Amino acid sequence: MKRTLISCAVGVGLLAATLLPVVFQAQPGSPRPGAPPAAPRVAAPSPEPQRHPRIEAAIRHLEEARRELQAAPAEFHGHRAKAIAHVDHALDECHKALEAGM
Repeated sequence: MKRTLISCAVGVGLLAATLLPVVFQAQPGSPRPGAPPAAPRVAAPSPEPQRHPRIEAAIRHLEEARRELQAAPAEFHGHRAKAIAHVDHALDECHKALEAGM
């Protein structure tokens, strides 16, 4: 039993040692033996800034909400001013999100 276990362990070790170079050379991007060195890659031009239509739409809606709040006839016990401040903060965050996403 002990001899069989040792024989299996040695066989697995030899098999692993034999297959390791094959496995590592098969990975994408690894150099092949005897292949000419790869040419250096030229940096691609920077992509166009991405458009974020949902954030842009949210900005338009928030700006409209701000105009409506400012046109409201009453102060509503200070809540209108707080709502305008919150909308301003939301607009600021949306603009920062657009800057970060580009």
